Amino acid sequence: MTATGPRNAPDVVDVVALGESMVTFLPSRPGRLADVPTFGRAIGGAESNVACALAAAGHSARWISRVGADGFGDHLVETIGAYGVDVTAVRRDPARPTGVYFRTAGDRATDAHEVAYYRAASAASAMTAGNVDLTAARAGRVLHLTGITAALSAECRGLLCELTAPRPGRPLVSFDVNHRPGLWPDGDGPHVLLELARGADLVFVGADEAQEVWGPHGAETIRSSLPGPATLVVKQGGHGVTAFDAGHVTFVPAPHVDVVAAVGAGDAFAAGFLSATLRGLPMKARLRHGHLWAAAALTVPGDLAGPPPAASRGGAAPRPAWTAHADRLAALDDGAWERLRLGPGWTQAAAATEEVPTP
Repeated sequence: MTATGPRNAPDVVDVVALGESMVTFLPSRPGRLADVPTFGRAIGGAESNVACALAAAGHSARWISRVGADGFGDHLVETIGAYGVDVTAVRRDPARPTGVYFRTAGDRATDAHEVAYYRAASAASAMTAGNVDLTAARAGRVLHLTGITAALSAECRGLLCELTAPRPGRPLVSFDVNHRPGLWPDGDGPHVLLELARGADLVFVGADEAQEVWGPHGAETIRSSLPGPATLVVKQGGHGVTAFDAGHVTFVPAPHVDVVAAVGAGDAFAAGFLSATLRGLPMKARLRHGHLWAAAALTVPGDLAGPPPAASRGGAAPRPAWTAHADRLAALDDGAWERLRLGPGWTQAAAATEEVPTP
């Protein structure tokens, strides 16, 4: 699979990411939401996370969404734009608010983790094929979507159906299943997500996620359920990732990672894989870059690092030094790759060639 689409036409970017972003309130200390006295403000959104990561790495990226005509909407647009992401196609809704959510400080995988969403009837949930700039959405080498958007409303679902429908000259459509059970109270999630995945060119899905949504167990069985997408990437947690592409099956084990915060890895993996795809790298390198970008997210607090200084001045940032370091790590032989251990600060250890221990 190779990313295709017009490259020299005006206003064409490497990646367009469409979906809701929300203002995130992060607790000042561990504990139940009921016990946390104060919260810090950040941003959260699977699609904008991908756009920000790609822009910070030197790719041209556009984020498309709707936000309220409020201060939280201002914050989202300004913060995402500071990464060098094109936000000119983001629309303001005077009648609906920007979504927000609160979460606890604990690992999202534990039963103690709490998330309180305030996104019902948000501005983004009112996105339709009629009020979104479809020309801007399709003016990219890659269009990245997730199943979260389809769960927001029937109108959003219709928008994703329009964007994943076959049409001449459409960009490569990347779809991250991103199943969120709490967003599908009507039980339609499995069917809708399967149909959207079948309409995409590139699909990301977790093995456990696929089993929860559709029932198949194991990468080969998941591929049998999704034979249509040219490329299927099945994430198997700490075990590794399997990709099916052009009749070939490629497995790459995950490196050892000393995790600081178990958030943002899925979006970072997608961004790393897409970056390598845009650069025309072979499948093994694409999967390794996915792992490495996920490790970059796992070894820092929060979903996103701050925007690089060059991006905050406008325009995509030059490719940072750590991505060249990632190229060197992605080129390791299989034995060295399997011994690789990544901890906090590894993205600054540009001279390392095999192992970066936790300081």
